[in-house]
Amino acid sequence: MNTALISRNDLLLFLGFTIAVLAMPIWLQPFGAAYPDLMQRFAIYGIFALGFNILFGLTGYLSFGHAAFFGVGSYAAVWSFKLLTMDAVPALVFAVVIAGLFALVIGYVSLRRSGIYFSILTLAFAQMSYNLAYSVLTPITNGETGLQLTLADPRHLDRMMGVTGGSPTLFGQPLFGYAGFYFCAGLLIVAFFIAQRITGSPFGMMLKAIKSNQTRMHYTGFNTRPYALAAFVISGMYAGLAGAMLAITDPLAGAERMQWTASGEVVLMTILGGVGTLVGPVLGAWIIKYFENIFSAFNEGILHRTFAFLPDGVEDVVVTVTSKFVGEGWHLTLGLVFVLIVVFLPGGIMEGVRRLFNWARRPASVGRASPRTQPAE
Repeated sequence: MNTALISRNDLLLFLGFTIAVLAMPIWLQPFGAAYPDLMQRFAIYGIFALGFNILFGLTGYLSFGHAAFFGVGSYAAVWSFKLLTMDAVPALVFAVVIAGLFALVIGYVSLRRSGIYFSILTLAFAQMSYNLAYSVLTPITNGETGLQLTLADPRHLDRMMGVTGGSPTLFGQPLFGYAGFYFCAGLLIVAFFIAQRITGSPFGMMLKAIKSNQTRMHYTGFNTRPYALAAFVISGMYAGLAGAMLAITDPLAGAERMQWTASGEVVLMTILGGVGTLVGPVLGAWIIKYFENIFSAFNEGILHRTFAFLPDGVEDVVVTVTSKFVGEGWHLTLGLVFVLIVVFLPGGIMEGVRRLFNWARRPASVGRASPRTQPAE
């Protein structure tokens, strides 16, 4: 009975998430974010955060180097375009495999330590990867200029099939505009489903046990390292997939995608939304990308039009104060939001959702309470 209930709840969660993702062009309209390029980034960074949560949320291992796998995925996808075909499927497969192998090597070394030492090791590997891509491996990465498509690219499969065209496609269909968004949205839904299955599986339960008390598991003679390494590799493959999708929507791969700031960004996304939850990291990614792309575009002209209903003197004061939190100061707004979430909702946005849900159910529970037994007369 309990198993059936859990399965039904999982199904409802998946269906609700699917509807929300596919309906983005509708419900994002009032927020001014319903254009394909931004919605693509919502989907891409949602996958990035989902994968990071498999490692951090389930096992408790905090990685500061996941941008390395994100960047490797981008480079692998662009090389697939240059050498093989402009079709997106080989690029995705190539990127996921290469990112998974790269994560296997880094995870094998990094997981010899835990806690802050593991985090420092992953950060060191990420910075090494960034420096290699920026200066040492320039024949492969094209250094600071970035890896781009050119007319001289061989594209052997496309030439064999007689296919022409210089932009990514999916089985011959161009991935522009809303077609590109729904391609990314479909991959986000698949990634969410896989993450949901992992979380509820015996493997996921083992990862949660590692996070709960790894020392006790060691005392019982259980080797937790293969499970943690598997979670690390899966998480790296998610990051590689997200990096490949970014290269598909914007056929360019640069070393800046491997910087430590990109690794820190996915950590913020996960904490902001709710560590260990399924929907939380995706929400955190959407919020941060919304601030980055919408709030950063606000200027004083927009603010004056927004607050035009106020008296002139009040309007000028409000615009002067507000302008410090938008445009180039959007990081200040994001920082304040993050501080408020951490102080009042340590479990992230999803903790706030749970509190609201429990508060909404409380009156109904009180109404259903059995009346107090009256004493016998």
